[in-house]
Amino acid sequence: MVRPLADRGVGTAASFIAKSFSLDTVSGSEILDISALGLYICFINGKRVGRDILTPGWTAYDARLSYQTYEIGSLLVPGENRIEIWLGDGWLRSQLMWGQFPIYNTWGSQIAALIELRAKAGDAEPVLVTDASWESGELPIRKSGIYFGETFDARIAPTVSAGTEEISFDAARLVAHETTPVRELDALAVTKAWTDAEGRQVFDFAQNIGGYVAIAVTGAAGATVVIEHAEVLDKDGNFYNVNYRTAEATLTYTLAGQGTEDYRPHFTFQGFRYARITITGDAKLIDIKAIPISSVTEQKATFTSGNPLVNRLFLNTLWSQRGNFIEVPTDCPQRDERLGWTGDAQVFAGTAAYLGDVHNFFQKWVRDLMVDQREDGAVPHVCPDPTRLQPEHYPGFFGSTGWGDAIHEVPWQVYLHYGDTAFLKEVLPNMVRWVDFVWSISDGPIVSPPREWGARGFSFGDWLQPKGPSAKPLPTIGDDAAATIYLHIAAKQVAKIAGIVGDTATEQRLAKMADAVKAAFASEFITASGRLAYDDQTSYALAIVHDLIPADKYEATKGYFKHTIDRADRRIGTGFIGTPALLPALIKIGEWGLASEVFLQEEVPGWLYQVKMGATTIWERWDAIQADGSIYNPQMNSYNHYAYGAVCQWLLESVAGFRPEQNDPAFKTVVFEPVILPELSPVAAEHDSPAGKITAAWTITGEAVRYEIEVPAQSRGVLRLANSYRDAMLDGAPVGQVDVALSPGKHTISFNYTPPQRTAREKSRVNANTP
Repeated sequence: MVRPLADRGVGTAASFIAKSFSLDTVSGSEILDISALGLYICFINGKRVGRDILTPGWTAYDARLSYQTYEIGSLLVPGENRIEIWLGDGWLRSQLMWGQFPIYNTWGSQIAALIELRAKAGDAEPVLVTDASWESGELPIRKSGIYFGETFDARIAPTVSAGTEEISFDAARLVAHETTPVRELDALAVTKAWTDAEGRQVFDFAQNIGGYVAIAVTGAAGATVVIEHAEVLDKDGNFYNVNYRTAEATLTYTLAGQGTEDYRPHFTFQGFRYARITITGDAKLIDIKAIPISSVTEQKATFTSGNPLVNRLFLNTLWSQRGNFIEVPTDCPQRDERLGWTGDAQVFAGTAAYLGDVHNFFQKWVRDLMVDQREDGAVPHVCPDPTRLQPEHYPGFFGSTGWGDAIHEVPWQVYLHYGDTAFLKEVLPNMVRWVDFVWSISDGPIVSPPREWGARGFSFGDWLQPKGPSAKPLPTIGDDAAATIYLHIAAKQVAKIAGIVGDTATEQRLAKMADAVKAAFASEFITASGRLAYDDQTSYALAIVHDLIPADKYEATKGYFKHTIDRADRRIGTGFIGTPALLPALIKIGEWGLASEVFLQEEVPGWLYQVKMGATTIWERWDAIQADGSIYNPQMNSYNHYAYGAVCQWLLESVAGFRPEQNDPAFKTVVFEPVILPELSPVAAEHDSPAGKITAAWTITGEAVRYEIEVPAQSRGVLRLANSYRDAMLDGAPVGQVDVALSPGKHTISFNYTPPQRTAREKSRVNANTP
């Protein structure tokens, strides 16, 4: 590993290292292994190696550093060759974290690179390696940073000005790149452009993305083009990016004055829909386009219905995944954050596995999560965790229930979708440490997290749960109830995982723990009448979905749950951890009509409200833009946060009606169990699963339902029909309701269904004291 002596530290000009070398012959089979501290782009004889972006990627650099392998025979020539590696600050040392306490040099202060070039794969002796004989110099990239953006002066040519030196590096940190590299997706054209009052050009690409702008310009040397980014316009139609906080997210290009000049940034990306261009000097913009980038490059699922807003919601979720699955599953791609928040990933992992191939992506990220896990079992709020090595201003940035649960929920979803039992076994010890940590917070089955940020076991609770009218806010779940529920979820799920991988002792211990938590929850948080202590939507939804309600109180609890929906005018009353459970809970208690009403209502808070307000990705907050167009507090207001898009898992698994069977994962057995919501007819969905393509589509005409499905060739299907469906026929023959075997191929199911109607009395319960 060698560093450029031309480098002057974080926030200064980017550097390169280079070497001329000679080859007697070129076979065309030459292989390059390459990695870096910082970010790199490699050129051989002036041509770029590969097309991957933001290499070597983002990991817990002090323990794990990825390297890439490229076939480079086509770039080499017999005789003299030259290799040049550009290096940028990247995640290694440019700003991470926010506010008054940004962190720099998070995993090191020195950028550096390492290569081995071999005549062919498997050769023991390399033809070329990095050592202190390499040269270095500064680049036209005068400054770059993940949050900052990039400043590029095309008048400056890379020129050798210094040498290199070897630095201490443990090669045991190196791991072969584990996931799909970040790549460019299809470019987006401008759909609308205008000039603002100050003469700056504003461009609308009609889609919020994670990526960057590419421009073509002509003009005189020294003229500059400054590109700023924004997700939204304010209520008056003005360019607005105050919500980026301290992230400058600006590109500055200085022209060389040599014909048409093309530019796109090298070591950064932004989250944006709009770009604002300020030109100083003699320059003209010839072309501009937006380039989305992502680690998830192929779409694996589709969903359409008779409601255009729902269809756009599904597409918004897909775009939020693309823009935030850039090396790690981040919360947002725009402001001074862009961190791998564990809570977001935990609730979204199931949806993510439908929308794209995330097997290796999540494996890689969870391995970093294992590195970042603290000695006592606490799992960090974000991963890779910038605070682990520099905790001074962020003490205790770990240990929240619902967030740390990513350590078991993400591998579980990987198992369900890809059948990866080995990964479950690999992560199991870390899962167990997490469960034991949560129990230890209060030394018992009831978890009472401290309120203070940074205190051991601090909990985010149901993050961003709407409170209702300010005059009389609606009840919200307490941290103790949320944490206790999640301890039960974790203990039960990790016990199941232990059983799958053959660890009987752990299975039995954690199953016993789960039972103890369930009993304690019922004693502490469920009244004699069946009401839950905090009497809020999240409490009921999670308790119902995870079977925490005693049988003798179930009917009464259902009534109280419905009352929380009515009390909120049949709108959402859940935040990050409650929202994925809300509609499944309503379906589970048989309130299909109420689930449809909650899902389809178009006012805030609601999924379709943001679509009506012009969203092209999922918002962080239900009320990110008010009904009058005014912007919510920009201190925490992202317009590209995928967490609430977890509802798409429900759309596919319940509404379209297909899911993997957990006892036969990876869609080797596909369960078809549709929930008919007439307001959504016609519904059609498909998923390109590891076992092959799954399709499902239904229409309802009057009371007649036609359900058409396809079972992959290598799978078996199971049809489960609700008791409320009548006169069911499978491929023209009468059929029962439960677990009907389906052969591979296409099938048509028909049945009659009378949707339940809510009575006037049910709809008027808003002011009732009891259900």
